[in-house]
Amino acid sequence: MQGQGNETRKSPILPYSKDTTVAVQAGSSSQRQNKQNLDYVLRTGLAGGLAGCAAKTIVGPLDRVKILFQASNPQFAKYTGSWFGVVTAMRDINRQSGLRGLFRGHSATLLRIFPYASIKFLAYEQFRAVLISTPAHETPLRRLLSGAAAGVTSVFITYPLEVIRVRLAFETKHEARSSLSGICRQIYREQQQQPQPARISTTSSAAASAGTAVPVLPTTTTTLTPRTGLVNFYRGFSPTLAGMLPYAGMSFLTHDTAGDWLRRPALAPYTTIANPNHASSAPPILRYWAELIAGGFAGLVSQTASYPLEVIRRRMQVGGAVGDGHRWGMTETAATVWRERGWRGFFVGLGIGYFKVVPMAAVSFYVYERGKVVLGV
Repeated sequence: MQGQGNETRKSPILPYSKDTTVAVQAGSSSQRQNKQNLDYVLRTGLAGGLAGCAAKTIVGPLDRVKILFQASNPQFAKYTGSWFGVVTAMRDINRQSGLRGLFRGHSATLLRIFPYASIKFLAYEQFRAVLISTPAHETPLRRLLSGAAAGVTSVFITYPLEVIRVRLAFETKHEARSSLSGICRQIYREQQQQPQPARISTTSSAAASAGTAVPVLPTTTTTLTPRTGLVNFYRGFSPTLAGMLPYAGMSFLTHDTAGDWLRRPALAPYTTIANPNHASSAPPILRYWAELIAGGFAGLVSQTASYPLEVIRRRMQVGGAVGDGHRWGMTETAATVWRERGWRGFFVGLGIGYFKVVPMAAVSFYVYERGKVVLGV
């Protein structure tokens, strides 16, 4: 008991972290148990879902334009490569379809982003509870692994909604716009084009010269059944999975690390306020501008690390909407992007990506952290 008391008195000098609370600092397992109860999961999930919706709504128009650029939509390919092109593309969309055009696919976005962000944030807290059970385990690698695992979990569950959203955003013709149900049916029924099996005559030359009728037998070929159904809703999942590892991992790692820097003793009086829900030994809350800086920097780093894989993913997702329906693999898509534009092709629209992801990540982390305070977690 005496040892535990000493541990409690010394704990405030340890680096602050999101997961560090009084119970954990005291060497107790009660915090891990609390994180696994239904009340904590629901509150954390609600805070995460609201954070995701708020962030996506702010950058909805930019997200629409970025998808059109990434997927090389023929109508908007001429606008890529400059900020003026972004403004011109948004003006054209507004002229053709009005404000609703700038938020084309946004309903599907919110339908996807609430469960996605909810699962991502609550999964991160759960993985942290396992991998970072004490302040001594608070290492960059464990933060990275916790974030990557949370990202993979959330994207696997919600990926079909992302495919639907991208397909809705990719459409630009006003007279040919599809409904949400129509897009779902179209994706479900899409088939990969398969070559017809050849038929080769086995009639010998001797039999032919003798005028003997010999049956024509088809060669034995293996024909792949065209893939339809739910598998179509996971188009581009392999680069998504590969991209989510650096994106989610670097996002949470950078945010938590930036939070540690901003809570250093020299800056804490200017960057933090007391946490009203916990004892004084809990991490103080970052002021609104400090939290926005930490979240925005996290978005900048994570976007840079994962953007090439995001470009490949977008091209694979819209594969059934353009061309002859041929389903490209990850390697084939990457080779096509390289042939078309070289290494710059993997970063097309990155400027828009920064302009979108930085405020989105900043708002997302801010709303999440403030939401936890309001909900008492």
